[in-house]
Amino acid sequence: MGFHLFDQSVVQHVAFGDGQQPLLVEQFGIVLRKLAQQNRIIAFEVVAVGRDHKQQHRVALDMAQEACAQAAALVRPLDDTRNVGHDERLVVTYLDNAEVGFERGESIVGDLRYLQLLSRSFPTIADASTEIINLEAILNLPKGTEHFLTDIHGEYEAFQHVLKNASGAVKRKVNEIFGNTLREAEKKELCTLIYYPEEKIQLVKAREKDLDDWYLITLNQLVKVCQNVSSKYTRSKVRKSLPAEFSYIIQELLHETSVEPNKHAYINVIISTIISTKRADDFIIAMCNLIQRLTIDSLHIVGDIYDRGPGAHIIMDTLCNYHNFDIQWGNHDILWMGAASGNDSCIANVIRMSMRYGNLGTLEDGYGINLLPLATFAMDTYADDPCTIFMPKMNFADTNYNEKTLRLITQMHKAITIIQFKLEAEIIDRRPEFGMSNRKLLEKIDFERGVFVYEGKEYALRDTNFPTVDPADPYRLTDEERELVEKIHYSFMNSEKLKKHMRCLFTYGGMYLVSNSNLLYHASVPLNEDGSFKHVKIRGKEYWGRKLLDKADQLIRTAYFDEEGEDDKEFAMDYIWYMWCGPEAPLFDKDKMATFERYFLEDKEIQKEKKGYYYTLRNREDICDQILDEFGALGPHSHIINGHVPVKTIQGEQPMKANGKLFVIDGGFSKAYQPETGIAGYTLVYHSHGMQLVQHEPFQSRQKAIEEGLDIKSTNFVLEFNSQRMMVKDTDKGKELVTQIQDLKKLLVAYRIGLIKEKV
Repeated sequence: MGFHLFDQSVVQHVAFGDGQQPLLVEQFGIVLRKLAQQNRIIAFEVVAVGRDHKQQHRVALDMAQEACAQAAALVRPLDDTRNVGHDERLVVTYLDNAEVGFERGESIVGDLRYLQLLSRSFPTIADASTEIINLEAILNLPKGTEHFLTDIHGEYEAFQHVLKNASGAVKRKVNEIFGNTLREAEKKELCTLIYYPEEKIQLVKAREKDLDDWYLITLNQLVKVCQNVSSKYTRSKVRKSLPAEFSYIIQELLHETSVEPNKHAYINVIISTIISTKRADDFIIAMCNLIQRLTIDSLHIVGDIYDRGPGAHIIMDTLCNYHNFDIQWGNHDILWMGAASGNDSCIANVIRMSMRYGNLGTLEDGYGINLLPLATFAMDTYADDPCTIFMPKMNFADTNYNEKTLRLITQMHKAITIIQFKLEAEIIDRRPEFGMSNRKLLEKIDFERGVFVYEGKEYALRDTNFPTVDPADPYRLTDEERELVEKIHYSFMNSEKLKKHMRCLFTYGGMYLVSNSNLLYHASVPLNEDGSFKHVKIRGKEYWGRKLLDKADQLIRTAYFDEEGEDDKEFAMDYIWYMWCGPEAPLFDKDKMATFERYFLEDKEIQKEKKGYYYTLRNREDICDQILDEFGALGPHSHIINGHVPVKTIQGEQPMKANGKLFVIDGGFSKAYQPETGIAGYTLVYHSHGMQLVQHEPFQSRQKAIEEGLDIKSTNFVLEFNSQRMMVKDTDKGKELVTQIQDLKKLLVAYRIGLIKEKV
C-alpha cells in the first residue's frame, strides 16, 4: 500500500499495487466511510490494481450530499477492458481545512472546465488571491445610490437637470462640505458650475477680472466635492470613470491632500500648472462631469420616455451614453418600438400624438421623418375644412407656430387620425382573438344624419366631414392614403437615429426588472376581481403573472428582430400594437382606448376608460406581497415601483401605497400632466441609509438655471430608513461578487492540489 499526504491535508492519493489484497481494500474503505459519515471528505474511490493491470477491486462509497459524487470523476472510469497502470490515484478532498472554505459537500471537480477558463484571467495563485482580497473589500463598501424616474414624456430639460443635480444630492453635498465657510450665493454658483460647466465658465469669463484666482479657488472646491462623492467607491471604479486625458492628475488630487506638509507644494504645483498651461477650463468640465457621474451610481427609468414633450430623442441620446441605466418599457415606448418595427398602426399613432401636442421636433429634427407627404395630402384633402377639434394643445407645444403652420398641423392631425382608425381595423379583422371588434367605430357613424350610433344610443358628432371614408366600406384606404402610408413607413424604417435608439431600448430595457429586492414595471400585472392573476390567452396558450410579462417581452423582441414574412413575426407585429391599447395588455389594462370618443363625442360618460382590477387592488398589502412573490422579489425591504398613472398630489393622493409596499412615482414630468398632479415629477432615491422620495417643482428652463442659478426646488420625504447601513454585500451585485469569490477559492485549491498548473 502506497500512501501519500499532501500539505495541509487537502488531498490524499491512495493506490494498492497488489490485486491479491481485496480485504485490505475493503478495510480501508470502511475507514473512509466513517470519515464520510462525519462529513469530513467530499468523495473518494478506492482502486486495487493487479500485477497484470487487469484485476481490479473497487469500493465506491455513497455520500450524503448529491454533489459529492462529482468528485469521483477525478478517478477515470474503470471497466473490464481497460488497462490500469500503477499511477491510478484516489482523490479525497477534505472540508475542514480553513483555506478551502467551501460549504460542505461542494466539489471543485464538476467545475474543472470552468476553472480552466477562469485561470486564463487569473493565471497564478497570487493573481487569484489578490482578486479575492479586492472583491472581499468591495463587499464591505456602502451600496451605490440608485435613482428611479418614470413618465418623462420628452421633457428633456427637466430630465437632464435632475440628472445633473442628482435630484438635489449635489446641493446637499456642497452644503455638507462647505457649511458656513461659503456664502449661500457662492454655494449656488458652485452648484450651477457643476451642473452646466461649459456654459457657466463662459459667463464667469465675461465678468471675472482675476480669472486665475477664480480658477485656483474653484479647482480646490471641486476637488473637495469630488473627494466626497467618490469616497464610497473603490479607487479602481473611480479610475474607470475618469476622462482619459486627466486620469492621472485627477487620481493624484483625489487621493492626496494639501494638509499634509510633504504634499502641500506638490498639490499646489499641480493646480497652478493646470492654470498656467491654459487647461483649467477643460479640467473643470472634466471634474464637474465626474461629480455628476459618481453621485448617481445607477439609473432606473420605469417607462415612458416618449410622447407629449419635445425632446424624447435628446433623452435617448443622454441615456445611450449614460454609464449605468436600465429601462422598463412603458406603453408610449412600446408604441415607438412598434413604429420602428414597421407596424403602420403604431406609426400612425406616433404621428397623431405628435400632432396632438404640437410636437414635430422629435419626428423631424430628431429622427428625420419626412412629413412632407402627409402635409401635402392633408392640405389637398382638408383644404376647406376648419378641422377645429384637431387643433393641437398649444400650451404644451415645443415651439410657437405661426397661424399658417398651426393650420397645417391641424389638417395633418385629422388626416393621420382617420388613417389610424382604418389601419387599426385591419389588425382587428386579422386577429379576432384580440377581442376588439367593438373598437371598429367608423362603421357606427350614420353619415347622412351626422350621428354616431352605439349600443342603441345616438350621439351627436363634433365633426361630420369625412371625405376619405366610404360609408359602404369605411376602413378601406384610398389610393392616396395607401401611398402616403407606404412613404411614411419607408421613412421610419430608414431612420438611422431611430434604429440606434431602439437598439438601446432593447439592449437595456425589458417589461420588468427585479433589482435589489425591488420589482420595477411601468403599468400593471393584470388581476381578476378576487386578486388572483388574470389568465390571458395568447395564440391558444394561457399566460399570467410573470409568465405573461415574459411572453409580452419575447413577442416585442420578435416583432423587431425576427425575419420578415414569418408567421411569428406577423403575429408579434400585431401584438405590439395590442400592447398599446389591448384590454388584457399589461401596459394598458383598460376596457378600451377611447381615442375616437375623445375626438368626436361630447358625452363624457362614453369617453371613460375603465381601468383593470390591478389599479384598485394594488392598494392592498397582501396583493403586493403576492405579486412580489410571483416575481421573486423577496426580503423585508422589497417594494413594487410603478409609474403610468399620475399621482394627483393636488387632490391629496399619496405616492406610497399598500403600507409602503408600493410606490407610484409618476409625479408629472410632463407639462400636460402638471395641472392634474400639482407638482413636476418625483425621483425615488435608494441609497445605503434607506429610501427617500424627492418631489420636484416645475423646472423653469436650462437658460435660467445657468444665468440665474435657478435650481429645481425639491422636497425630500424619507420613506424607509435602515438602522444598519446597506453595504454592497447586501445587494444583487454583492451576491454576484460572493459567487465570484467562491469560484476563485475553488481555483486556488485547483492550483494547490495540482489539478491546474500556474501560468507563471
